[in-house]
Amino acid sequence: MTDKPSVLFVCVHNAGRSQMAAGYLMHLGAGRVDVLSAGSQPAERINPVAVEAMHEEGIDITAEQPKVLTPEAVQASDVVITMGCGDACPFFPGTRYEDWQLDDPAGQDIESVRPIRDEIRGRVEQLLAELLQNE
Repeated sequence: MTDKPSVLFVCVHNAGRSQMAAGYLMHLGAGRVDVLSAGSQPAERINPVAVEAMHEEGIDITAEQPKVLTPEAVQASDVVITMGCGDACPFFPGTRYEDWQLDDPAGQDIESVRPIRDEIRGRVEQLLAELLQNE
């Protein structure tokens, strides 16, 4: 790992789960971690309910745009967290991979998205503690 760890969050549309995770890691990591997110089949825009759920936490992800997953983004990352994109994510030796099984917030109302958001926050907090344990 470099001096500053890098994390890539990947889901199919890069519109909900991966954007919420990236938002949390940027907020909680406070510049100590490089954060990327991408999708294997990016949507046109971020899920507005995910934006609303994060706004409730004081985190603004409205400026983010879904991005296409590239082999370069994976190769540049120390940790790759997948969320339902399966085999679409390229594999590079030496990169740490984790698959987080999370419900997709697409098409769900805010009451259904809040528990997904809260689960993501808990996982991001644990990941951050692991990444910064030697700091």
